[in-house]
Amino acid sequence: MAGQNTRVIVIGGGIAGTSAALALHRAGLEVLVCEAHPRTAGDLGAFLTLASNGMKALAQIGAAEAIARVGFGLTAMNALDENGTELVKRPMGDHADPLTRFRCLRWSELTAALQTEVNAQGIELRHAAALVGLTEDGSGVTAELADGTTVTGDLLVGADGLNSVVRTLIDPKAPHPRYAGQRVFYGYTDQIAPPSEPGLITMVRGQVANFGYTISPTGQVYWFARQTADALEQVGVAPSAQLRAELIEDLRKDATPTADIVAATEGILVTNARDLPDVTQWSTERVLLIGDAAHAASPATGQGASMAFEDAVILAKALRDSENQGAALKLYEQLRRPRTQHNITASAAMTGRSGAPLPASPISDEELARQLDWESTL
Repeated sequence: MAGQNTRVIVIGGGIAGTSAALALHRAGLEVLVCEAHPRTAGDLGAFLTLASNGMKALAQIGAAEAIARVGFGLTAMNALDENGTELVKRPMGDHADPLTRFRCLRWSELTAALQTEVNAQGIELRHAAALVGLTEDGSGVTAELADGTTVTGDLLVGADGLNSVVRTLIDPKAPHPRYAGQRVFYGYTDQIAPPSEPGLITMVRGQVANFGYTISPTGQVYWFARQTADALEQVGVAPSAQLRAELIEDLRKDATPTADIVAATEGILVTNARDLPDVTQWSTERVLLIGDAAHAASPATGQGASMAFEDAVILAKALRDSENQGAALKLYEQLRRPRTQHNITASAAMTGRSGAPLPASPISDEELARQLDWESTL
């Protein structure tokens, strides 16, 4: 199908959109990326761990080396209880190779690196190009942008995140993101040096919060705290002095370094963990949702970005290998729904929302590797 000069409009220039653009471009499709934010969009302060499966997916579209230059590698994880006793320590993922090991990096660093790769490959990326409407018929799909212009293609990919405009345009009754039951705090500090070692991320199962921290090669502590509590009204901002003090007070209940880490941090970001488990309509004839727009999970599993990278590779392969676009979208959804729903369910179980044990994966590691392998057919 790739040889038919198919044009794809990707809505969203973040992690899902840029990786999809790179994958679709490698499959021989013409791609235009429309991003709502201007080039000056700043760092919101959050960071993530990118897992081995995500790095392997990036390798299929030629982006693993670029991302491996960003952030720093993680090779091991340990878990402490509320008394600071080590419960377990184990290697993380495929850590022997820099191109497959876990990485810790800021969202802004990852997005910037992917956008740089998009530009380097000659893919058109328009900033300040928010989607406001779309129409589709037998000949194509037209996107209406906020600046008054329109663009037309054969397929429109909605990679515009948790608050997706595309999702509501194709289904006005689509569910809204729900609060996943936890507040999430992020911060960085170089004013303290908690016990650690290079490449280690420490998880603390505290009395009132799940806490994680690691130290970068330059000595900066990256940390997050997931705390079960009522949803906050203001998110994506620094917490109030009272909220910060309450978090520190709660962490003092544990005999761990977590409270001191937070107390040593000047800039903190807080947000509500949200998920999106019940999107029944992922596609129409010429529109498809991917990434968080279709299947957002709470951050507990740390798989959001990696799921988006898997989406990108498998969508591109489905379009490349299928007889027609309709068959490709059907195959994509057939392959991706079980795995992404498993991730949502696992994250909900880890936050305590469902109270259920972690479910078994619906796909083996071997089958996932086969699906991601660019040289194999789906």
